[in-house]
Amino acid sequence: MTSQILYKVGIIGPESTGKSTLAQYLAKRYKGLYVPEYAREFVEQKGTTEVTWDELCGIARHQIEEMRSLSKAVVFFDTELIVTKVWFDYAFGRVPEWLEEAIKEYPMDVYLLTYPDTPWVPDPARSNGSDEIRMELFKRYEQEIQATGVPYYIIKHDLKI
Repeated sequence: MTSQILYKVGIIGPESTGKSTLAQYLAKRYKGLYVPEYAREFVEQKGTTEVTWDELCGIARHQIEEMRSLSKAVVFFDTELIVTKVWFDYAFGRVPEWLEEAIKEYPMDVYLLTYPDTPWVPDPARSNGSDEIRMELFKRYEQEIQATGVPYYIIKHDLKI
């Protein structure tokens, strides 16, 4: 079954860069649908950020099922399959072929890539707080987005108050 989504916005970036806040705001502002980050829900329920290969496969499959089932005009994804792909590669050094295919089958229309220029705020669902890791992940996400050919915008934060 093919989804009936008119426009898909993938909001991705390193931990603690405002993805959830941005996705929620945009969904409200444009009367779209906000799809929360399922991996966060999963690790919060599990009580640890350590996940197995099989658990990460389950997270990815859940994301794919969400994309298949949605039928709202504009959908804002708080993270999506590229984040999961990078997570597979970062944690296990490999990515399932079916995930690569799903990224092609369910492309975003645009990406908003959040830059790691905000302070990292620890919480039980986060584990990559060093500036070096956050920048490494940002670069990986950007490379993956570029490989899709989908347009993207880097979101930097103005910390002046």
